[in-house]
Amino acid sequence: MTPLLEVSNLAVAFPGPTGMVRPVDGVNLVLHAGELCALVGESGCGKSLTALAILRLVPPPGRIESGSRIQFAGTDLLALEPEAMRRVRGRQIGMVFQDPMTSLNPVLTIGHQLRETILVHDSAPRPAVRERAAALLEEVGLPDPAGQLDAYPHQLSGGQRQRVLIALALAGEPDLLLADEPTTALDVTVQAQILELLDRLRAARRMAILLVTHDFGVVAGRADQVGVMYAGRIVERAPTRALFRQPAHPYTRGLLAALPRLDGPAEPIVPIPGNVPVPAAWPSGCRFHPRCADALPRCHTDYPSRTPVADGHTVSCWLHAETAEP
Repeated sequence: MTPLLEVSNLAVAFPGPTGMVRPVDGVNLVLHAGELCALVGESGCGKSLTALAILRLVPPPGRIESGSRIQFAGTDLLALEPEAMRRVRGRQIGMVFQDPMTSLNPVLTIGHQLRETILVHDSAPRPAVRERAAALLEEVGLPDPAGQLDAYPHQLSGGQRQRVLIALALAGEPDLLLADEPTTALDVTVQAQILELLDRLRAARRMAILLVTHDFGVVAGRADQVGVMYAGRIVERAPTRALFRQPAHPYTRGLLAALPRLDGPAEPIVPIPGNVPVPAAWPSGCRFHPRCADALPRCHTDYPSRTPVADGHTVSCWLHAETAEP
């Protein structure tokens, strides 16, 4: 099956005091129609920047480096002229940004912002646009959708604002939705509602979703595949069940060990020592080795190749290097 999205060797660079730094450095992703792929990892690992780079929204003075490849529905996105890329954004690839209060215009009504987004992708009579806007709010489960068109963002709850952002992202009928921490700052009940909404929309529209999150609880039972990201690179990629059943990378095992468990006897939470390094201070070799209890001498000098550990399950770790890909 031909992938809907194929990202190869994606690198994003910013000028630093001693040269270019790469907070995203050689990311590879494959996503098929109707799939949900989750990117997980601690803050600062490059997850959100990867999503922005797919839409070519890297903030200046950052740039996507040569050698990167982003193939979407048979089109090389990095080869498109700016106007052609603008037509892809929203219509073919939608994005739900992290904070609805900063993503929504506080002085414009919800209806105004929805109508404006709809008209960018589809010229239609004003009454039809208003009906379409109300239908989008109804689709995302907002109560009294027609009445909410005249509300301002501050008049809605956090969960309702997040639903509005999802409606805005769906206005162009995209084939791919990039969801950047869509449940941040929401309480647990509302988080579950938003995630169930995304599941329902994905099934109804056969839409692919790239979900950026730091929460493994969000991933379990929802994602088809998971990419674990650390210091700008995906260190492990696997089908979700395989990742939870047999995590291969010490970083993945550390993230899972740091989660509280409700399905057995209470056990102490084991944190990963240290912090994610900043791009300008990334260590040589495997970037996780300063925090890894299992580090080998080679980990300090050489970055590991991708190693297959099972069907569809790969890891970049010298502990599994005896079967590394050439």
